[in-house]
Amino acid sequence: MESDPTKAIVIGAGMGGLASAIRLAAAGFAVTVLERAATPGGKARALPSEAGPVDAGPTVLTLRHVFDELFALNGERLDDHVTLIAQTVLARHWWPDGSTLDLTPDRMANADAIRALSGPREAAAFLRFDSLAKDLYDTFQGPVMRAPRPEARAVARAALRVPRLWPALLPGLSLDRLLRLHFRDPRLIQLFGRYATYVGGRPAHSPAVLALIWQAEARGVWGVQGGMHRLAAALADLAARMGVTFHYDTGAHRLIRQNGRLTAVQTTKGQAIPCAFCVFNGDPAALSAGLMGNAFTGPDPAPPSLSAQVWAFAATPAGPRARDLVHHNLFFTADPATEFGPIGRGRMPEAQTLYLCAEDRLSGFVGTGPERFEIILNAPAALAQSTKDHDLCRTRTFQQLQAMGLTFEPLPATTSLTTPKDFDRLFPGSKGALYGRTPEGAMATFQRPTARTALAGLYLAGGGTHPGAGVPMAALSGKHAVAAILQDRTSPSTSRPTATPGGMSMASRMTGRARSRS
Repeated sequence: MESDPTKAIVIGAGMGGLASAIRLAAAGFAVTVLERAATPGGKARALPSEAGPVDAGPTVLTLRHVFDELFALNGERLDDHVTLIAQTVLARHWWPDGSTLDLTPDRMANADAIRALSGPREAAAFLRFDSLAKDLYDTFQGPVMRAPRPEARAVARAALRVPRLWPALLPGLSLDRLLRLHFRDPRLIQLFGRYATYVGGRPAHSPAVLALIWQAEARGVWGVQGGMHRLAAALADLAARMGVTFHYDTGAHRLIRQNGRLTAVQTTKGQAIPCAFCVFNGDPAALSAGLMGNAFTGPDPAPPSLSAQVWAFAATPAGPRARDLVHHNLFFTADPATEFGPIGRGRMPEAQTLYLCAEDRLSGFVGTGPERFEIILNAPAALAQSTKDHDLCRTRTFQQLQAMGLTFEPLPATTSLTTPKDFDRLFPGSKGALYGRTPEGAMATFQRPTARTALAGLYLAGGGTHPGAGVPMAALSGKHAVAAILQDRTSPSTSRPTATPGGMSMASRMTGRARSRS
C-alpha cells in the first residue's frame, strides 16, 4: 500500500487532535480526522439537560493566545467564532467555617482579600508566593511548555539565572511542603495546593514546581459562552473550512505498517485509509496496551493520574449561597488529608472538595429557573463503582453542599454522573485517568511521552502527551506533533524502530523500551 506524502490522519478530535488537524491543513496536508464519538472535543464533552448542553469536562480556559494562533493560521479571528468572557473573579472559595475568598487577576487585590481573611502576615506571604510562582512560570515556559521536549539541562540552565528559584526546585520538595514554608493559614495551603489536582496529582506528592499553575490562571481565565464544548466545535468548523475531512462515529481499529513505517489506518468500519503521517490523539497507554493492533508487550505503563466523578445537570439552586455563586466555585472540605489519603489508597473519601461550575453565571447573570451546573470530585483512576456507589456519591455530594448553604431542585439522577469507569470506556487505555500519567514525582515532567514515537510516521498529541494536561497544553501538543512531522518530512530520521511480530513497533518512552526521538 503506497501512501501519498501529503496525506495525514488524525485519530481523535480532542483539543490536541483538532490543533494538529488545523496545523497540518495549514501546512498543505490533506487531513482526515477519525473520531469515535458523535461530536468533537474529546474530554471537552457535553451532556444534554433541560437547560441545554452542559459541560461534562474542562471548564477553565487559560492562555487564550494558543487558540488565537490557530484561527490566525487561516486568516481568521477567534472572537468572530466564539464568545470568550474574561473572568474578573478567577474563582470563589468557600470553607465549612463560613469563610470565603475571591481570587482575581489583580495581584494587590488578592493580597488585600487575603489580608481580610487571614491577616497581614499571610498577605505578605501571598505576595512572596505569587512572585515565586511568576518566576517559575517565566523560567519554565520556554524550556518546558513551549519546547518540543523538556530538557532537564535546559531547565537547569534557566534556573541558574534565577537563584531565588533554587529552594523551590529542591529534589523531593512537594507543592504542599512549599506552601507550608510560605503560609500558616491551612485554608491558603489547601487552596493553592489544589493546583496539583488540575494536572491529576495530590499536593503532598506532586513537585513544588506546579506552583506555576497559579500564574497561568493569574494571567487570565476566560469562560466560553455556551460551554467549553463550543470551543471544540468552533475548532472543528475551522478545520473543515481549511479542507479537513471528519468521520464521526468512526474509530481507529488498527495501525498498518510496511517496512517499519506506518502506511495506513484501518477504521472500525473496516476501511483502510492510506497516510504518510498519523497523529494519535488518545491516551498513549492505549498504544502500549495494544488497542491499535499492537502486539508489543513491554513493562507496565506509568502510574495513572487522578480521575474524577463528574456531575453535569440542570437544576434550580436555592439556599443562602445560591445567589453568590460565580462561574468557578470551590467548596472545600474541612481537612484535605481525609480526601487525599483515601484517594491514594484507591478509595473514595467520605468528604472532599467540590469544584462547581455555574455555567450560566459566566457574565454574572442570576436567573430564577433551571441553570446548568458541573460538579467535579477528585477520584482515583480505575475506581470500580456499582449503582449503590452512585447513589452514595449523590448523597454525599449534595448533603455536603447543603451543609454549606446550597441546595438544588431537583437533585440530578445518577445518569448525570460520569465515573472513572465511564472515562475508561470513553477514552480507551486511560484506565479512567483524566490527565495521562501521574504528575507525582520529581522527574514526572521529563517522563511524559513527547510527539515522536519509535514507529516512523506515528506521532502523539493530547493531554497525556508533553506538555501535559489542560486545554491549552493539549493544543500545544498538537503544535509539537506537527512541527515534528514537518521536520521529519524534510529530514527523515535514520533510526530504525524495533519490529514486533504480528503488530507494529511501539517501543518508546511511553513503554520504557526506547528513547523518544523528540
